[in-house]
Amino acid sequence: MSKEEKEEKEKAKGTANMPVYVKFEVPEELQSTSLEALDLARTTGSVKKGTNETTKIIERGMAKLVLIGEDVTPEEILMHLPPLCEEKGAPYVYIKSQRDLGAACGINKGCASAAIVDPGKAEEAIEGIIAELEKLKG
Repeated sequence: MSKEEKEEKEKAKGTANMPVYVKFEVPEELQSTSLEALDLARTTGSVKKGTNETTKIIERGMAKLVLIGEDVTPEEILMHLPPLCEEKGAPYVYIKSQRDLGAACGINKGCASAAIVDPGKAEEAIEGIIAELEKLKG
């Protein structure tokens, strides 16, 4: 087996355990910054929690940033969000744990997705996150 074939297998292994709807990998630092921005927006602005509310906000074009959990089962619950965000031009970021996402939303349960509607004092942080996401997507 050549070196190139081994690299291909390693890449395949890395993406094999990622859910179908995850289109790019988000660094831990960016995830934590996004969760902090969500928490700040929750206290000083407005956020929507849960897949149904998130979907409505994206469709209305009101989402400033969408956070999507990576460990949601079944995956079909969230499969529509990334294409919808792309269509509506809403920036989105993946979060490894839906428990962390729920905590940032101020609930004691997991949260599959959340959308920031009014950033409040988190506006600068969100602009920085969006700039980082554009670099990631290439």
